[in-house]
Amino acid sequence: AFLDYLDRAGVDRAALINYVAPEVIGYTEKANDFVGEYCRADPERLLAVGGLRPDHPDPAREVARLADDLGVRAVKLHPPHQRFRPNAYVDGELPGLRDLYAACARHALPVIFHTGTSVFPGARNRYADPLAIEDVAIDFPELTIVLAHGGRPIWMETAVFLTRRFPNVWLEISGVPPARLLDYFPTSPGSSTRRSSGPTGPDRASGTSGPISTRSGPSVYRPMRRAASWRRTRSASSPAGRPIEILRPSRRGVTPDPPDPVPTDPVPNGR
Repeated sequence: AFLDYLDRAGVDRAALINYVAPEVIGYTEKANDFVGEYCRADPERLLAVGGLRPDHPDPAREVARLADDLGVRAVKLHPPHQRFRPNAYVDGELPGLRDLYAACARHALPVIFHTGTSVFPGARNRYADPLAIEDVAIDFPELTIVLAHGGRPIWMETAVFLTRRFPNVWLEISGVPPARLLDYFPTSPGSSTRRSSGPTGPDRASGTSGPISTRSGPSVYRPMRRAASWRRTRSASSPAGRPIEILRPSRRGVTPDPPDPVPTDPVPNGR
């Protein structure tokens, strides 16, 4: 039934995302097995996204199980609901996070971090600031990192900064009202903002049906366009090592990015 719904909606692929947060939303590790089994109906179109607790006693083994046994394509972590700092391995509070990130990199599994606030009872929004993810991007350059929701509604500038500084960090903007896209992600050095007056076709950001123009500010909006097709080139769970795309562009395709313009002002602290 779900595949039929995707056909009617003209959707090529769908990611079924879950994460483990029993204290806040009730999801346990059983959600991984459910999603993995559900996606076996058509693994080319249904992409399983799993999760694990940040304090898992053996994260490397669990990541291997998710990738090899369940066919999981990415791992979702939710700091406000799981109540942890993504860089808590630095000070030794959660040393297992280092093994978790390293295992995801080995298995070519992107890690999706919830960034931005949550109003769920029990959520702790002090963990939602994406700046803590900077350490992860530095220490694990081979790990693909996705900033879900773009840090909205408080930390959007931080999220954009991280995507500009690190080539392994990607921006995802589901949950942002399309009509307010340029309000949430305004101009930054070397770019200007201007609403597109004509059809933009594939110039859209992941998680929204609202078009944006990259012609007026590719330096800022390239991270958003990249989010529409973030991928890993190889995955241990892919048949015969074939490329796995985690949010493949629609049948209309994605046009090549234009070259960045020469910034009018230097980017603070470099890229």
